[in-house]
Amino acid sequence: MAREAKNAKATKEPGRMKQMWQVFQMTRRYDPKAQWWMLLGFVLAVAAGVLLAILLAAGNVFLMIVWILAGVLAGLLTAMIILGRRAEKAAYSQISGQPGAVGAVFKSSLPRGWAGSEMPVNVNGRTQDAIYRAVGKGGVALVAEGPASRTKRMLEDERRKVKRVLPNVPITVYHVGPDEDSIPLHKLSKTLRKVKNELTKAEVLAVTNRLSSLNNQLPIPKGVDPYKVRPQRAR
Repeated sequence: MAREAKNAKATKEPGRMKQMWQVFQMTRRYDPKAQWWMLLGFVLAVAAGVLLAILLAAGNVFLMIVWILAGVLAGLLTAMIILGRRAEKAAYSQISGQPGAVGAVFKSSLPRGWAGSEMPVNVNGRTQDAIYRAVGKGGVALVAEGPASRTKRMLEDERRKVKRVLPNVPITVYHVGPDEDSIPLHKLSKTLRKVKNELTKAEVLAVTNRLSSLNNQLPIPKGVDPYKVRPQRAR
């Protein structure tokens, strides 16, 4: 019993500090500028704390210490926020351009109020191009994964299908791919967050139920799992 407990303790997940260090190392490897942005955010926050201490607590040592400590804490928080955003960008940069990348965003980073499946609603089994669908207060969002030249027709077909069952619901289309005017993978969530709200919570539920009639059993291509993604073969 004691041996099992010892083994379980040895195999448990690393502590929070170790996890943060691992995230920092990964981020710095793919984004060398991240550490300097973190340092800048920390220094500015501490400088603001010192400045407030001089302006608001001159002559009061206790209050000056409080303001400086507040600046240090704000600096640490700022650095962690910058690390989180840079880490997310670095993580998505590793799978950008691979099958299932949009599905990974849909699974973990959709904005609040939006819902979508990590599995596409339409897939080209030969090229592995795919169309994903999300529903939120902004209406229906269709996201094409792949070059616009190959996904344009798939996207338009899906838009027509949605329009047929939901004629009065706004539909927004996006491309995530290698094209210059495509949305970078790490900015997809931010882009959806900017969509103007058009539906109420009850209407979103009704739209979701209506769209369930369009769901089909699709032959999902090998590699669509974002955690088992493989590079596309050169053509």
